[in-house]
Amino acid sequence: MNDGDLVLLPQGIAHRLASAPDVEGDSLESCQITRLGSNVCEVLREGTGTTSTLFCGSMALSAYALNPLIALMPPIIKGCDVAGNDPIVGPLLAAMTAEASQPQMGSATVLSRMADLLAARLIRCWVNCSGASTTGWLAAIRDPHLGRVLAAMHRDPGHNWTLESLASVAGQSRSIFAERFSAILGEGAAHYLARLRMQLARELLGQSGMSVAEVASRLGYESEASFARAFKRITSVSPGVVRRTSSGRIDMDFGF
Repeated sequence: MNDGDLVLLPQGIAHRLASAPDVEGDSLESCQITRLGSNVCEVLREGTGTTSTLFCGSMALSAYALNPLIALMPPIIKGCDVAGNDPIVGPLLAAMTAEASQPQMGSATVLSRMADLLAARLIRCWVNCSGASTTGWLAAIRDPHLGRVLAAMHRDPGHNWTLESLASVAGQSRSIFAERFSAILGEGAAHYLARLRMQLARELLGQSGMSVAEVASRLGYESEASFARAFKRITSVSPGVVRRTSSGRIDMDFGF
């Protein structure tokens, strides 16, 4: 890594930072750690070389929110490959360095928000640089009309979405929206939304402790029975089976 380089690990693979491949790593016990906030700290390691400043962080995302995007990403994304021409990245890193060098009240919050922005810019750059395919999920989120629709559905999958309301979000007529959605994503908007809801339902049933009725209500179903039918139609198992498993993790292919 060189000055100003960014690296994103979308799948959270195991990794280490070192000046050379054969250098043994140091534990945090040998570092001076100063907590700046509830989830931000400064880690100082004394040495004889040139001073380097590294920003490291992690993000916790609801799997349903960005599942298709994360699944399409490579294990490692180098920012110098996709964000080299982004006019925001350089000044943003400089602002983070300045904030970290002289911590003040609220520095932890400021650094966290700037890190969020940096990650978002990097992800956006990767999406825009990921080929010119005219079909598939990446093509859909690059589309100015369908991108807004996908963002709305993933942000609030339990909303009472209709073809008319989704077309309104897209800024298109119902017929044009329906035709374009199917052409690019290979399925209708209603079926896509149903699969998205069932993916979230699996997580809620297996990990949150919510009842089937509570999950059904949260995802916009009028009754537990209608939700159960939709769940089994898409996943081939009943919601009760998922809820009774210890982790909620059973093999299902949602096709995202």
